Amino acid sequence: MDLHAELHRCGRRARAAAVQLAPAGRAAKDRALDAIARGLVAEEAAILEANALDVAEARAAGLDDAMLDRLVLDPGRIGAMVKALHEILAEDDPVGEILGMKRRPNGMLAGQVRIPLGVIAMIYESRPNVTIDAAALCLKSGNAVILRGGKEARRSNEVLGRVARKGLREAGLPEDAVQVIEPLGREETKILVGLTGLIDLLIPRGGEGLIRFVAEHARVPVVQHYKGVCHLFVDATADLDMALALTDNGKMSRPGVCNALECVLVHEAVASRFLPRLSELVARGLEIRGDEATVAALPGARAASEDDFGQEFLARILAVKVVASLDEALAHLHRYGSQHTEAICTNDHANAERFLREVDASCVLVNASTRFNDGGQLGLGAEVGISTTKLHAYGPMGLASLTALKWIVQGSGQVR
Repeated sequence: MDLHAELHRCGRRARAAAVQLAPAGRAAKDRALDAIARGLVAEEAAILEANALDVAEARAAGLDDAMLDRLVLDPGRIGAMVKALHEILAEDDPVGEILGMKRRPNGMLAGQVRIPLGVIAMIYESRPNVTIDAAALCLKSGNAVILRGGKEARRSNEVLGRVARKGLREAGLPEDAVQVIEPLGREETKILVGLTGLIDLLIPRGGEGLIRFVAEHARVPVVQHYKGVCHLFVDATADLDMALALTDNGKMSRPGVCNALECVLVHEAVASRFLPRLSELVARGLEIRGDEATVAALPGARAASEDDFGQEFLARILAVKVVASLDEALAHLHRYGSQHTEAICTNDHANAERFLREVDASCVLVNASTRFNDGGQLGLGAEVGISTTKLHAYGPMGLASLTALKWIVQGSGQVR
């Protein structure tokens, strides 16, 4: 197979589909979303069968626990995909929204309107649910999408892609608006990320190695998210029951996801009371890697190395450090954070406001778990990824992030 020619054909089909999809009304797009949701329910057995084969092969190949967790589909996760589809269906269509129309001194009206980006490509590892979430969000925002999942989810993605394309056909929309391409390796990826003129935005989603490879070779615009090094700062006024619950949920609920907690900073004023309570989590399998003060206060904690701070463990491992002040905590976040998610547990309003104002991350939380940095949890229905760069989106990317704004002007013969 001539891989270069095949991927260019794929890009041209996506471009043609995007032209047809862009003017489609909300009713047609919502019909397609409903058909895809019904298709997931009807094809649940086939999806689970394909996924079981993928998981068995991945486990035999020694895939790590974090990747396996993201790979597995079960009835609950399929139900979550269906729920996300219905939530996206209920969202307003962003395409055509007019913003900021103002009368200029010469009588013209000038403003902006949301339009689709065109063709979006996604390269992702594990996470077969991304196939449906991305297809749905791109469809609702009027974009065609090329989906290149990892080889570990090949069978799962093939079935899910088939369901999405069938839903498009049933709604009278071009099925090439969703294309799932077979993962063949890094050479294929190099070609895909170089399809200038055919791909308008590339979104890689996976481990840091994948993101860096894509960013280094891409010739099209790329949304980047290298890793999620998420922190919780337990302030001097924190409710320690709340702080323990936030630590438990942030680290232990799903350690292998990007919004999982990786480091807890504890104000020295509460360290002697809070740190021993982490033994409850240690008893449930958590490994603590702490600074000298942490090791002294928490039996079973091991001494942290410098590399443990700023590390995305994606496992039941947590870095812990005692700090003398909010200033020291902010300095630590500035040095070791990844602009993903940062949280503070505090009852001091001024400190909460300062934390919100000064921390540079795509989501900053007060008295809430880092696990809430998620498109569904933040009201987007779903997301195509979490951007930790600021061009053109920052944080979970929902429907609005998959559009651009073009200027529109209504005049009555004005000349300059």
